[in-house]
Formats: sequence, structure tokens, C-alpha cells
Amino acid sequence: MPKKIRVLVIDDSALVRQILSQGLSLDPNIEVVGTAGDPYIARDKIVKLQPDVLTLDVEMPRMDGVDFLRRLMPQYPLPVVMVSSLTQKGKQITLDSLEAGAVDFVSKPTSDIARGLREMLAELCAKVKLASTANVSHWKAARHAVPSQLKTLEKRALAESTDKVIAIGASTGGTEAIRKIIAQFPATMPGVVIVQHMPAGFTRLFAERLNQLCAMEIKEAVSGDRIMPGRVLIGPGGYHMKVVRSGGMYQVRCEPGPPVKGHCPSVDVMMHSVAQHVGGNAIGVMLTGMGSDGAEGMKAMRDAGARNLAQDEASCVVFGMPKVAYELGGAHALVPLDCMAGRIVDLLSERRV
Repeated sequence: MPKKIRVLVIDDSALVRQILSQGLSLDPNIEVVGTAGDPYIARDKIVKLQPDVLTLDVEMPRMDGVDFLRRLMPQYPLPVVMVSSLTQKGKQITLDSLEAGAVDFVSKPTSDIARGLREMLAELCAKVKLASTANVSHWKAARHAVPSQLKTLEKRALAESTDKVIAIGASTGGTEAIRKIIAQFPATMPGVVIVQHMPAGFTRLFAERLNQLCAMEIKEAVSGDRIMPGRVLIGPGGYHMKVVRSGGMYQVRCEPGPPVKGHCPSVDVMMHSVAQHVGGNAIGVMLTGMGSDGAEGMKAMRDAGARNLAQDEASCVVFGMPKVAYELGGAHALVPLDCMAGRIVDLLSERRV
């Protein structure tokens, strides 16, 4: 019989602690080993109980979830699933939490509480099980920021790349991976399109946050947006984003639709459209994430002449999407996250005969 996943539930509300504990305990693969009403109590219980995964409330008195993570992860890295409110403040803190080391998050229901609660608990169980397999070891002994290669990359020849498109897909752990790559891109980079698995409402905040950190312009995509040098377009939550050719330029089309491989937006949908309309002028990048979304689309891109890279296992939070893409033949090489921006520029700088 497989060993149960040991979970510590951290929330300032006694009722929420009870609901989450009971809901998680219904799963035969999960054991709730304890609860804590604030991060100070949690800190002691982590040492004593040695859980495999934490669930952590985003907004708490005395110390919010982000501050707790920033102190915890360098000393005692553990997979953490945030329990997020859907307020504007809650969304911002959730993104801060992902930057501080959280693996994933679930949102508290705001309407039809009974049904919403069942769905949230099912999602929480699934994400706790996923989190138990996540690699968070790179947070140990303080966080090592990736040295900015911006000046180095800026000097590299990006001539004749105005008709290029860089297509990036990511899921679990992807917000931090995307930030590390895009922050190194100079303003002269060709247009970038990104699908990060994320619900509606979070993608706009994610784009706004990246836009403050990066040399390129970053925005949540809307239908008709042009893909152009110096711009990054992020697929909006709840919409599939496709790349299309319009005359001599590339644009995106964002449309609602059923989930593909369980996701909307889907990396597969985006990459299939890139294969069809951009072909050999594209570069595909698959980053950390659970599942197989994007693998078939990336293979289609490669078959159409694109050059593709996938993140290597050691630097992934979850080596799912990159692994499947590589094994299917969609990616030419597995690349450490710290080297990814440079390798992309290498591909852009190559002259193709």
C-alpha cells in the first residue's frame, strides 16, 4: 500500500481548518497530520510533524502567507498549495506566493458555496497530490537569483528576426520560470506568445507584474493584438489563444472554448496555430508543468520547421510537460532554466540556409 501524503493545514479560521481537514481526509491517499492557526504555530508543527505538503491561507493576521513562505523556503523547503481568495488583494498575494515558492493554488468559492466547496476540495486534493511530487529543493539555503544577462543578450545579433515568433508554454511552477526568462530578454527581442495555465483574472495581474520587471512590453492578449518585436502577449485565462497571419504580420485570436487537455487556455491550441501559420520562423519553449498539454502542438511546430527547447528535469518544479514534449520528439534539446534565455537567443542568431 502506498505511503499516504502527510499534510499540514494552515488557516486562521477554525471553520476553514475543519472543512479542509475533513475534505482532504476523505482521499485515501492523504493524511492530515495537523492544523495551525497562524504561521508561528505552523513553524513549530512543521519541525515536529514533518509533513510532505502544506496548505496555506493567503491572507492571515500576524504574518501573511507570502512573508511566511519567504522565511520558510530557504530554511525548510516544502511543497505548498495556497488557498486563495478571489479578491483583488487575494490575487496579488497569490502571485507573490508563487514567486516566493508556492507550487500551486486553489481559489475559495464565492458563490453557490455548497457546490463550490465540493469542487474546491476536489481540486485541492488533486493539487496536494501533485505538489507531493514537486521539486522545491532549489529554494534551499537562500534563493539564488538568476544573474541578469540583459546586457549580454542585448549585444547579440538579433538582425533579420522581425518575422520570428517565440511560443512558450508552462503550467505548475511556470510563473517563476517565465519571469526568469522574460526578465533577461532585451527590448529588441522578436514577439513572444505565452500560455500559462491560470484562471481568468490572474493572467492580467501576472502580465502587469511582468511588465514592471522586464524590458519588453508585456500584456494580457486580446483578439487582434499584433505580435511584434519588443512585445510579449499572455493568453487570457478562460480563452484559447491562437496565432494567425494577417497580411504581412502575425496577430492573436482569443476565443472561449472547451478545455483542451483539461486546460483553457491550452498550450496545444496555441502551438498548433503557430505550426500552421508561423512554421519555420518559430521557436517553441516548453517549461515546467504537469501533464502533456502542448506536446502534440510542439511536435507539429517541429514538423513545420520550428526549433524547440524544453526545460530539463533538474530545474523543473514538475517535469511533466517538458518530458512528454521531448519524448514525443517535439523538442530538440532539454535545457536548464538558467540557460534558456541564452539558448533562445542562440537560435535567433543562427543563420539558416
